[in-house]
Amino acid sequence: MKCYFIVNPNSRGGKGLRLWNRARAYMTKRGIEYEIFFTDAPGDAAFIAKTLTEAVQDEPVRVFVIGDDGTLNEVLNGLKHLSEVTLGFISTAPVEGCARSLHLSANPGKLLKAVSTGGSPARIEAMDYGVLTCENGEIIRRFAGSSGIGFDAAINGRMNRFLNEGPRFLRSRRIAAFRECLKELVTSRPVRGYVILDGERRVEFNNLMFVSVHIHPYERSFRFGSYADPKDGMLEICVVNCRNRLRLIPLLLRSRFRGLADCSRVRLFQCREAHVHFDRPCIVHTDGETIRSQTDLEFRCVRQQLNLFR
Repeated sequence: MKCYFIVNPNSRGGKGLRLWNRARAYMTKRGIEYEIFFTDAPGDAAFIAKTLTEAVQDEPVRVFVIGDDGTLNEVLNGLKHLSEVTLGFISTAPVEGCARSLHLSANPGKLLKAVSTGGSPARIEAMDYGVLTCENGEIIRRFAGSSGIGFDAAINGRMNRFLNEGPRFLRSRRIAAFRECLKELVTSRPVRGYVILDGERRVEFNNLMFVSVHIHPYERSFRFGSYADPKDGMLEICVVNCRNRLRLIPLLLRSRFRGLADCSRVRLFQCREAHVHFDRPCIVHTDGETIRSQTDLEFRCVRQQLNLFR
C-alpha cells in the first residue's frame, strides 16, 4: 500500500527536511511505494490532506506527517473520511505536545519499520480528538492535543510571528519563548468569565488568565493537563485564575516538570463538552496555531475516531 507524506521542510529550522531525507532513504532501500508533498505556506498541509482524502471510498489511506504539532493540526483539519485514514506522526519536536504524550520516536525508520510490508505488525491505536466551535459555528477547528484562550494562546501567537518575521539570527524557539513570555507578562490583564461543563455545571471566575483544554497532557513543553488521557472520551479543562500575573512565572516553571493539580490558583475539570466565556475578546489557539480573538468558545471531545500509528 502506498504511503503519502506531508512534510513541512522548514519545521524547527530545517529539521523537517532532514527527517524526510532519512525516511526517504529507508523507503528507497526497502522498495516502499510513496508519494511526497512539501508545504510552503500556512494552509498548505490542510489543502493537501483534503485533496488526498476527499475521494476516499472504503479504501484505507496511510498519511504520514513530518513537522510539529502545528503541521499535524493543519492535516487533521484537512482530512476527509477520517475513519478510513491512518496517520503517522514523525515529530520535529519529540519532547513537546502529542509526541511527548505518546512517547513517539523521533527516528523515522522505527515508525516505518512497523508499517512497511514485511516489518513487525503495525500498532494502530484509536485516539480522541477535540473540536472547537466559535462565532456561531462559522469557525470549526479540530485539535489533536490542546486548545485554549488567553495568556497561553497569546504567547503562541507572539512566538509564531517572531519565528516568521524576526531577525533570522534570533529565530531560536528558546529565545522566542522567553522574549514573548516576558512581553505578554507585561501587557496581559486578568478577565472575568465562566466555564459551563457538560451543559450543567457553571463555574465563574474573576481573574482568568487562561483556559487550556486538553486531549493530551502537554501544550508544547508545558504540562497543563495533569490527568488528560487521549482514549477516555473526556476533555481536561485547566483554568488559571490569578489576579497577580507575576504569579504565573512559578506556575509556568512548575508545569515544565510536573502537573498543576495541587496549585491553589489552578482549577482542573473533566467533561465531555465545555462552554468557555471571557468578558473581553482574547486570542485562541488549537495545537499552537492561533485564530482571531473570541469571547465564547464551545469544546467537545470526539472519542477514539483518530487512527494513529504508534
